[in-house]
Amino acid sequence: MQKFISLNQIDEIAQKIKSQISIQPIAGIILGSGLNGLADSVADAVYIPYSDLPNFPVSTVHGHVGRFVIGKLEDKPVMVMQGRIHYYEGYTMGECTLPVRVMQRLNIPSLIVTNAAGGVNPDFSPGDVMLITDQLNLMGMSGLNPLMGPNLDEIGPRFPDMSQPYDKVLCDLTRKVAKENGIGLQEGVYAGLSGPSFESPADLRFLRLIGVDAVGMSTVPEVIVARHGNMRALGLSGISNKANLDGSTITTHEEVIEAGKVITPKIEKIIRGVLRGL
Repeated sequence: MQKFISLNQIDEIAQKIKSQISIQPIAGIILGSGLNGLADSVADAVYIPYSDLPNFPVSTVHGHVGRFVIGKLEDKPVMVMQGRIHYYEGYTMGECTLPVRVMQRLNIPSLIVTNAAGGVNPDFSPGDVMLITDQLNLMGMSGLNPLMGPNLDEIGPRFPDMSQPYDKVLCDLTRKVAKENGIGLQEGVYAGLSGPSFESPADLRFLRLIGVDAVGMSTVPEVIVARHGNMRALGLSGISNKANLDGSTITTHEEVIEAGKVITPKIEKIIRGVLRGL
């Protein structure tokens, strides 16, 4: 039987973090595979490894450092997750989204979530950045919704609205920042799958048929939990590989990490510009 995370457990972690920092972050930032570099430029940083927090899940994937970095970016106080928690690592959906719950109890109003994603849209190329305008919760449709179990009434309603998962004002600000920096910005729908196996050609043809532009193994549960607690959400996908619709190429995690080196500077410029505009 699945064990659900209580408000007391969330608050215990939040209080431990609060005791170690002297700033109030205005944004939480989750960094995806190959995108960890942004955390290294946080000023006046306080580092809190996940392993130092009570009953907190630890990242097990190569490329995910596994710690909170709290400090300033563009002189704005932020809480950065250098490495995220994935369902495929064997954690529950509650554990995967626990960091977002902790951010909510720390009164952080906005969430910027990034990921490495496969480009399903044939017009996308590796190295592109996609603004996520909507999401497809394929994990949740098959019963893996992070809000299953007792509702945390202190945080949000039993049946939260998901008509606007990504904040329109933050999306507009992102478009403006990308244009000012000469960064070509793709836009589209992100589908969240459980992983860890990459998609088959038939999977990808199905996803394209139903209107998906990029696919990955994260983000969707985090944004559902963010919206449940009324956090504003902004999502950015780094397109790390082109969809293998005919089975002619092989996708590897190393390829995803390598693509991150091209994508990270673009996403960093966008996030810095968005923070300046908050």
